[in-house]
Amino acid sequence: MRAFVLEKKTLNLVEMPEQKPEENEVLVQIEYIGINYADILSRKGLYGWKPKRPYIPGMEASGMIIEVGKNVPAERIGQKVMIGTQNGCYAERVVVPSYQALVAIPHFTMQENAAFLVTFMTAWIMLFELAHLKSSDTVLISAAAGGVGSAAVHLACKLGCKVYGLAGSEEKVDFIKKSGAVNAFNYRQSDWAGLVRSEIHHADVILEFVGGDVYKTCFDLLGPFGRIGIAGFTSFNLKKWNPFSWYRTWRDMPRIPIARLAKKTGSVLASHLGYLLKEPEKLLEIYNRLVNYTTNYKIKPVIDREFPFQDALQAQKFIEQRNNIGKVLLKSL
Repeated sequence: MRAFVLEKKTLNLVEMPEQKPEENEVLVQIEYIGINYADILSRKGLYGWKPKRPYIPGMEASGMIIEVGKNVPAERIGQKVMIGTQNGCYAERVVVPSYQALVAIPHFTMQENAAFLVTFMTAWIMLFELAHLKSSDTVLISAAAGGVGSAAVHLACKLGCKVYGLAGSEEKVDFIKKSGAVNAFNYRQSDWAGLVRSEIHHADVILEFVGGDVYKTCFDLLGPFGRIGIAGFTSFNLKKWNPFSWYRTWRDMPRIPIARLAKKTGSVLASHLGYLLKEPEKLLEIYNRLVNYTTNYKIKPVIDREFPFQDALQAQKFIEQRNNIGKVLLKSL
């Protein structure tokens, strides 16, 4: 089978031996692969939750089970599934524990199934499981046109929240507004922070993905009993060979000023979906709540584009350059 192997900082497309499922495992023929910002950080050697190199990256995909190991019902062969795992999805086939191959959502395309699990689970956990989102909440979401951000906008808007978004281009600002947000702002404009403050007196729930001045402005807008969820750090640009980048990274890293937080009577929330893989029963409960909600409100992932399988590096660079609106996929078949 073909697979991308991450060696040093290079993605190499190679031929690998066929995998066989062992006890409680399944072999999945992959159709589409979801690209995540964590994949980019992994390639750069800047992501903590990763195996030792060399390894096959990729945390999510959709496909069909073609073989099962011992203790897995034979009836699962031929079943369409979505996969959530630590690594291994940048490949034509992957072996995963059977519980990490969830039955595909039938009213989704296989592209939408590949785009759903990481982004929507992350957004749902931050908004509903941790921040306990209410319909009366005012919500501010940075990087609101990306994979997780666009999912969060749709989830919060359907609940009836007053939602505002931040993004880095006018095209993305327009997209956020069309997704149901009350308003959106371009944080690359010099006066963006003043425009946000003039419209939002305070926010009850904030999801922040960028860091730096965006995080500082968002924190200032946190209202009484507000909850700010730190769900990423896309301005993170550490270059190990450049000491000046060390300082910039340290300066822009989101921090929690406890004294100021106490004055607001607020809370700071954080989550990493990967570490929850060790809690499959809890994750399945959360996943079922998410699927029921998105089904009831007819919410689907936003997909920007598909890249051919061999163009994995180009797909990552497309996201790294912040060109994407919604999810980016690789097409394996």
